[in-house]
Amino acid sequence: MNALILAAGYATRLYPLTLNKAKPLLEVAGKPIIEWLLNNLVSVSELDTVYVVTNNKFAGDFQSWANAYQDRTASPKAAADRHRKFKIKIINDGSTSDDDKLGAIGDITLVLNRENLANDDLLVIAGDNLFEQPLNDFVKAAKQSPATVAVHDVGNLEAMKKYGTVSIDHNGVITHFEEKPEKPKSTLASVALYYYSREILPLFTTYLAAGNNPDQPGRFLQWIYSRKPVKTFLIKGRWLDIGSKETLENADKIFARK
Repeated sequence: MNALILAAGYATRLYPLTLNKAKPLLEVAGKPIIEWLLNNLVSVSELDTVYVVTNNKFAGDFQSWANAYQDRTASPKAAADRHRKFKIKIINDGSTSDDDKLGAIGDITLVLNRENLANDDLLVIAGDNLFEQPLNDFVKAAKQSPATVAVHDVGNLEAMKKYGTVSIDHNGVITHFEEKPEKPKSTLASVALYYYSREILPLFTTYLAAGNNPDQPGRFLQWIYSRKPVKTFLIKGRWLDIGSKETLENADKIFARK
């Protein structure tokens, strides 16, 4: 299994913080956001390589960070933990601004094709999301289905207007999905944490070839759930989507206690 961290956005809503620094490299409690994600992935024993897809503006910054992170985790103390031995590879999607970005689905497809990843299962995570729950819990459950998405019960229908909204059956399989609906039907929000088996991965190329929206990763979910069963996994504990200065400050307070 491989993992793909989506980190190619320009995070203009967080300017000036992200004018010269990628959002996943912003610090939360003394560590870059992406480092909290990688430390969480340590528990996924079958993980081979973590790919980080970013843009031309920040690719050098991510490579410098990855080199330093791998040097630290190669120390004798860290090497004692065999789960830390996954590789990290930075992928530059070539974009330079919001005007020529490929979009999340475009980036996933780019990495799948460029790195020939279609023969292995893939974990996809947004680089600006933080989880208190170990990601290994999600992976264990997700492997029972061709495709699985994490969900979080927001508990407020009005708040659901800014999320991808999921309805499920008694088996936890998606029966309806809508991206940022005007009239939400449930309080279950889709989280940018996905598991796609090798059976599903070729469909990313099919999706784009049909002229579909290449941007938000939830758009692919919306397209695929009527074609293949997509299961859900309810996230326990806090889920933090760093989309504003307020959520960044809140994350800093929460993770400072860890």
